[in-house]
Amino acid sequence: MTQRNKVLSMLGLAARAGKVKSGEFSTEKAVKNGSAKLVVAAEDASDNTKKLFSNMCEFYEVPFAVFGSKEELGHCIGKTYRASICILDEGFAKTVKDKISLCMED
Repeated sequence: MTQRNKVLSMLGLAARAGKVKSGEFSTEKAVKNGSAKLVVAAEDASDNTKKLFSNMCEFYEVPFAVFGSKEELGHCIGKTYRASICILDEGFAKTVKDKISLCMED
């Protein structure tokens, strides 16, 4: 299994555990209310979307990553296309962040 697939399956696991919010509105709300532990924006999300979440995460001190396509992000959490998702659990967030870092090194 590739690192990329490991990240996607970990996101799926977090979603089944009920620890994921998806879509711009829900993600933004989770960041602002302090429940988001990691925000992931799709690589093919609009530049505006990536900039919005990047700036917001910096302001609220939430880790931020750009990973996968909208289709991959949506599919792994059992939904349609998703430009952004956030993880609400510290453990899942750390694991996903570490795996994304490994992907970037490949």
